[in-house]
Amino acid sequence: MTTLQGQAMKVQGDHEEEIGDNIGEFRMFADTHGLITTTMNEIPQYRIVKVLGTVYGLSVRSRNIAAGTWTALRSVAGGELKSMTKLLYSSRDQAVERMVGECVSRGGNAIVALRFDTSELLQFAQVCSYGTACIVEPV
Repeated sequence: MTTLQGQAMKVQGDHEEEIGDNIGEFRMFADTHGLITTTMNEIPQYRIVKVLGTVYGLSVRSRNIAAGTWTALRSVAGGELKSMTKLLYSSRDQAVERMVGECVSRGGNAIVALRFDTSELLQFAQVCSYGTACIVEPV
């Protein structure tokens, strides 16, 4: 479950509950289940005991045709496309949760060198998170 300020959003399969339009209150965080994730190559006050390899998490989402058409019309005027921002936040968090799941299944307790890649496939938005799964211990 991903939380919003004062609201909740559940992602189950391809279905997710609708959320408000206030991007300022839109904060989503992936549940890492206590696993350490960082974009750094090392974790301060920890040492890497074992490297378990690269782990990936993917999320591909589609927008319905009506929403896509409305977004395209709004993009002509400029400004932020809030529905697309929400879509990417949600996709990012789902990708991270899948990557964390892969790390845990390998016996890891941390992911270092975490990166993101995004792309568009036809009418779909793809987010890929990847990093190096490892076992760390405090120094």
